[in-house]
Amino acid sequence: MILPSKHLKHDRSLIGIGGEILEVVSEEKCTISELWESVQSRRSQQATPLSYDWFILALSFLYSIQAVDYDLGLISSGEGK
Repeated sequence: MILPSKHLKHDRSLIGIGGEILEVVSEEKCTISELWESVQSRRSQQATPLSYDWFILALSFLYSIQAVDYDLGLISSGEGK
């Protein structure tokens, strides 16, 4: 579930989804809704759809390893900590 495997493609693993999230938040701070919309638009050409549940799981994973920050309603990169 966290890492890709024989039965789980990279774009469905939490690491893969987390990488896409980090690409967005490294550019600018955004709300969770804005982040969701941005990730969805970037993934629109992929065959595998992303559910909101998987998005939140990946975001929670990134927060737990301090890769992202949540402050005043905005998600930002956890760099510099």
